[in-house]
Amino acid sequence: MGLFDNTEAVIFDLDGTLIDSMWVWKKIDEDYLAGFGIGLPDDLQEILEGMSFNETARYFQDRFGITDDIETIQAEWNRMAWDFYENKVTLKPGTLELLKMLKAKGIKTGIATSNSPELVKIVLTNLGVWEYFDAVHTSGEVKHGKPFPDIYLYVAEKLKAEPEKCFVFEDILPGIQAGKAAGMKVCAVYDEQSHKELNVKIKAADIYFRDFSVLVDCEKLL
Repeated sequence: MGLFDNTEAVIFDLDGTLIDSMWVWKKIDEDYLAGFGIGLPDDLQEILEGMSFNETARYFQDRFGITDDIETIQAEWNRMAWDFYENKVTLKPGTLELLKMLKAKGIKTGIATSNSPELVKIVLTNLGVWEYFDAVHTSGEVKHGKPFPDIYLYVAEKLKAEPEKCFVFEDILPGIQAGKAAGMKVCAVYDEQSHKELNVKIKAADIYFRDFSVLVDCEKLL
């Protein structure tokens, strides 16, 4: 029995799942706060997991007393991240092979990410995989970020797929929880930045793969 039997659509998180980019945001948070004379709190990355771009900006306003408006904060983060996403971020192992396999199977694919639309478009285009996705949406388009199910239900609706026939790939616990709350099957994906939560993520998900290369190899054997 194949992993994608009875699957109408596969929905991917982006950062830490399809692309190796979580390290970028820790660096940006550190440099951004340093500009205000603020050190990087140890708990920041864990707290921000799953938040939409808008929710993250509001959190920075509230916690660190940043007086810039949300649009200004986000524009600065996009500026700081642009070179990384255009030139330095790479696909996770096996990503292209998996996308080709899903396309060959006639399974629709979508992106459900907390990142900004601008960075999503530039990185997927430059890495040559934009064309593989039937729907690309961000948490800024829905009421709540992850772990709420809003973004996954929204992408499923755009793909015209029933939630119970959707397969989600996620690297962080709030994302896994969001997929499960949406009534979808969820696969946990390894990412170095969330390594300490690995066992918790595996328990929360339906299945786990260290990387997509292993998954593709397994599917070929079926």
